[in-house]
Amino acid sequence: MAFLVPLALVALLVVAITWLWDYTIMRLVWRPYTIAKEFGEQGIHGPPYKFIKGCNENIKIMKEEEDSLVLDVHDHNYLSRIAPHYVKWRAQYGEPFLYWFGPKPRICIFDYDLARQVLSSKSGHFEKNDAPPTLVAAIGKGLALLDGLDWVRHRRVINPAFAMDRLKMMTETMLACAQSMVKEMENQASQNKNGEIEVDFNKEFRELTADVISHTVFGRSHKLGKEVFQTQHDLVAINMASLLDVQIPGLKYLPTERNKLKWMLEKKLRSSLLQIIQPRLASTSSDCGNDLLGLMLDTCMAAKQGGKEGGPSLSIDEIIHECKMFFFAGHDTTSLLLTWTVFLLSVYPEWQERLRKEVLRELGREYPSADALSKLKEMTMVLLETLRLYCPPLFMQRKTVTDMTVGAIKLPKGTAIVIPIPIMHRDKEVWGDNANEFNPLRFQNGITRAAKVPHALLAFSIGPRSCIGQNFAMLEAKLALVLMLQKFSFTISPKYVHAPVDLFMLKPKFGLPVILRRLDVCN
Repeated sequence: MAFLVPLALVALLVVAITWLWDYTIMRLVWRPYTIAKEFGEQGIHGPPYKFIKGCNENIKIMKEEEDSLVLDVHDHNYLSRIAPHYVKWRAQYGEPFLYWFGPKPRICIFDYDLARQVLSSKSGHFEKNDAPPTLVAAIGKGLALLDGLDWVRHRRVINPAFAMDRLKMMTETMLACAQSMVKEMENQASQNKNGEIEVDFNKEFRELTADVISHTVFGRSHKLGKEVFQTQHDLVAINMASLLDVQIPGLKYLPTERNKLKWMLEKKLRSSLLQIIQPRLASTSSDCGNDLLGLMLDTCMAAKQGGKEGGPSLSIDEIIHECKMFFFAGHDTTSLLLTWTVFLLSVYPEWQERLRKEVLRELGREYPSADALSKLKEMTMVLLETLRLYCPPLFMQRKTVTDMTVGAIKLPKGTAIVIPIPIMHRDKEVWGDNANEFNPLRFQNGITRAAKVPHALLAFSIGPRSCIGQNFAMLEAKLALVLMLQKFSFTISPKYVHAPVDLFMLKPKFGLPVILRRLDVCN
């Protein structure tokens, strides 16, 4: 038996050496070298690959160097603040160019035809790029991160919740939440003789949209929903702070202070969601509710009870992931759309007055219905122009599942394709010489005629994977703006510092302080 021990040790040593060879030499050295060589032969170049780190260190340094840059409020070209590496490498290496996120290759494209081929593909050759596991724990592997049959199944379950007739039913909930926010502002302004108050709208809109999504996703459990919001917000912030750090294998399992905090928040997030879900499942009622959660739970219950054969259903774990995803996407994107719209209307008072006149002409002082909101054409134009200049999602990514050719580019399996939205939204050949300027009139004939290509606005993506919640976001944004325009005029505060920042989405680094003044005092 004694001779078996050395044999076992030799076997373990062989396994370790084989793993080390495959991981260190093949994945971290040889593969990056061969991929860079293949792209170089196609005339596609980029910054050199550094062992393990890739280009992460360079990106981090460039972002830190530009972080102190402050822009004029009329300057909407913030690219050097949020993506200095793309600006530099595009000028240095041309387009497209290749760079490295750690040991993983990424090719950055700027051509609308290539973007359309990638985003509109139904072949299954492109899938969502892998998100860091710790980030997935925060935002959930829901619809936006799924692919293939899982995506089809989830989409079929969730689609009915975003049908226009259901969205119209949600208008009352949205209205009640917005009324509460505006009423509080009115009360505060009334305490001052000049009818003015200063409000940080970045904070206010985050709370408003969290309130709306809590009610529309979680219904009666909206208070717990707001706890989910805060926990998720803290968890995402921790992940973003370490996104560009070198990912050392096994480090995520060590009980460091950061990891312990992550684990605590992840546990709390799941626990809060289960506190909302379990009472619904335990209910004797056959109907789990009319909100999004109820719709998903109905499919789960139907599957357990042997419902309609072949019908799509979601497991409890999948429902938890979808709740995370829709809470994150549903409140963050809409709150930022509202934040940047109020910023632009504060900077361009002529457009603020133009929208106010439209609201008073079409709606008067009445509370709006969903049908009435559709009459606000100029407000739609302003929201679309805001999405063009200050689109909350900054970069879309897809990954090839096999070796393939897109346009004239040969892409090896596993290559991530990055589509930089804010750069493409400023392409003067597509949007005109005034691409860096705020000009809502470019959308007066609709989205497809706003630029030289019909699919130029990428804010909600295009093709089969376009955002399922875009009508929800636009409806909520319009409703909140109507109430504000009916009650207040607003101007940018002298305290505001124009410094857009990339924190997973485009955010104002120092908030959005705005001076509100009651219209009845103005008049």
